[in-house]
Formats: sequence, structure tokens, C-alpha cells
Amino acid sequence: MIGACARAVELGLPALAFTEHVDHTVWTVDLGALHGTDHLLRLSGPDGRLTPPAFDAEGYLAAVAECRERFPGLRILSGLELGEPHWHAAAIAPVLAAGRFDRVLGSLHCLPDGDGFAEPPGLYGHRDPQEVVRAYLAEIPRLVGGSDVFAVLAHVDYPLRYWPGEPVEAGAFEEEFRHALRATARAGRAMEVNTSRPLRPELVRWWREEGGREVSFGSDAHEPSGLARRFGETADLVEAHGFRPGRHPHDLWAR
Repeated sequence: MIGACARAVELGLPALAFTEHVDHTVWTVDLGALHGTDHLLRLSGPDGRLTPPAFDAEGYLAAVAECRERFPGLRILSGLELGEPHWHAAAIAPVLAAGRFDRVLGSLHCLPDGDGFAEPPGLYGHRDPQEVVRAYLAEIPRLVGGSDVFAVLAHVDYPLRYWPGEPVEAGAFEEEFRHALRATARAGRAMEVNTSRPLRPELVRWWREEGGREVSFGSDAHEPSGLARRFGETADLVEAHGFRPGRHPHDLWAR
């Protein structure tokens, strides 16, 4: 976190948010595909079931406080990215009660798979890829309708990141994306514009057309080097669709 703050200062960013992952879904992974991700291997059993660790809220908030002390000129928001919050309300409640979290995201990473769960990369090998994407987008309305503890929907195009073979256009699933975005807008949430991959401009357009009022920028930077990647070009595109910055640099953009 110290490194990310130093990088933010280097880039001239006025603010950043640490939206720490908080997951409770146990999912199945391909152990052979986790090469180079030792932290995930340590969490996985011999059967390939990955159990997320308990979230250390006290340690996290202490780290945020240290960053704020060391970088007084940088606005540092605390935050969480809650995985499948509509499935884990009881487990999430004490996490949120542990302190103040300025920016809370809700995300969908896993889908039911047999008697367990798996992420899209683990589903594509034995299920039709188009069916996986449609199942993912069909779950989004249940996510936003089943949990009110988050303000921003993260990476709605998550399954397209891992599409097998040649990249697929979001337009192949326009109806499904629009349905998911419409439900999100009606629930009063913001949409994260995730810049870890090149932005799909149609998602911003569909979001606006389906009633979306606010967007949040997220670089999904798990390392300081990824902080604010593609923010310039993404801000230009979002602004071209009618969204404008708020009064403060950490505000959501709105129309």
C-alpha cells in the first residue's frame, strides 16, 4: 500500500482508493494453472478447492491510517470489493461493522458449478462459453437486487477477460449486458469502469442508455505499476458519453 501511494504521488494523482478483496465463496481452481500465483496455491487444497482467508479488518484499517500519515497530501479512501455479497450477507455484516469504508464495491467472480463454484476460466473448459457469459450476466440482477451493502458494481465484463480463443465482442451479448446494466441502474448503483483491460466503449454507452447515472474508475491495480493505467483515454471516453467529474477528485463521475 505504501508503494501504491508513492506511485500515486509520482503520477500526480490527487486521490486513490484501496478496495481490498473480501471473498467468502469457496471455489474450485485448476491447480496446474496457478503456477506463479503462490498465494493462491497456499489457499488451495489438494482437491483444488480454494478457501479465501478471513479478512483482517483491523490490520487493513491500520495500514490505511499509516498511509494517510505518511502521505498527508494524498486523499486515501478505504474500501472493499465484496465478492458475491448477495450470497454472504451474514459473513459480510461483521466486516462492515469493523470500521469505516469509504468506497464499497460488489463483484461477481464465481458461478455455481455442479456441487461447488468456479470462476469463468474454470468453467470454459467444460461448459459452452456463450452459456457461461449469459449465466454471469443473468446473475448480476440477482446480485444488485439481493444486497444493498455496496455502491459500485465492479467489472461487469469480467467473463470476457478470459474468453477462450479469439476475443469476442461485447455486442454478441448486447441484450444480456443491457439487462444487467438496467437492473444495476434501477438499484441506484454506480458502474465501475475497469481499466485493467482496454475499455469496451459500448458498455459506457449502454450504461447511459439504460439509465446509469454514475461511474467509478478502477485500475484494478494489484501492484503499484498498474495504478491509473489507461485513465487518460478512459476519462476522455467517459466524458464523451456525458459523464462529468464531481466537485472533489475522489467523487464518482455523474451525468
